[in-house]
Amino acid sequence: MRSAAEEKAARALLDWYRAMGVDEAVGEVPFDSFAAPQPKPAPRRAPEVKMAAGPPRAAPRAARPISTRGIGAEISTLTELEALVAGFEGCSLRRTAKSLCFARGSASARIMLIGEAPGRDEDLQGKPFVGRAGQLLDRMLAAIGLAEDHVYITNTVYWRPPGNRTPTPEEIEACAPFLARQIELLSPSVLVLLGGAAAKTILGVSEGIMRLRGKWLTYPSAGRDLPALATLHPAYLLRNPAAKRYAWRDLLLLKAALDSEIRGQ
Repeated sequence: MRSAAEEKAARALLDWYRAMGVDEAVGEVPFDSFAAPQPKPAPRRAPEVKMAAGPPRAAPRAARPISTRGIGAEISTLTELEALVAGFEGCSLRRTAKSLCFARGSASARIMLIGEAPGRDEDLQGKPFVGRAGQLLDRMLAAIGLAEDHVYITNTVYWRPPGNRTPTPEEIEACAPFLARQIELLSPSVLVLLGGAAAKTILGVSEGIMRLRGKWLTYPSAGRDLPALATLHPAYLLRNPAAKRYAWRDLLLLKAALDSEIRGQ
């Protein structure tokens, strides 16, 4: 007989499938695509070839804080910071974008989500994550009981790059002090980094998202270490639906941390 906790977990998984658009079963044999992958049998070893030793693989580096240079202590609210960003001329993206996409969600949220850059829909509406990827993100958050007023969402740059290209390092660097101050002012309990680009920018590491996701990292901000969780970007999940099982595991990790915090209060 299933326990109450097992039944609750099964129902949550079914709700997740429904939110992701799964409305029929395919195949006659059940297959748990959310289960941890089984190890493959070791391949037959080829004859060993000796090569010169290369440098050791670097371990993930500790996150380094983004500088808040040029942003004075007089900026003490997110509203004031948004007004400062709106008048900022130092990022070339603002000259081609229609709108500033500063943030959406609650200014008192415990959870801050950071993506890479606004897209076309975001540029038109002036808010981050409102297109197809944003709609998927909303469904993902709803699957663990979170709505827009529970989170605060932004990007590493505040304007849409032309043609949705990847932001340049110079464009990211121009916005970085504002983003660091944004994190300080919100002072969230948890950072969720959406995609490899955001994770690398915020954490200052070079590892890919599949090596960074699924574990708790830290980001130093205003004298404390914020728990940070990297996960797959919703736009990537739209292109690669099979990867949603990894995102689900990350969301369960986030939910467990939030539940633990609530119990500890």
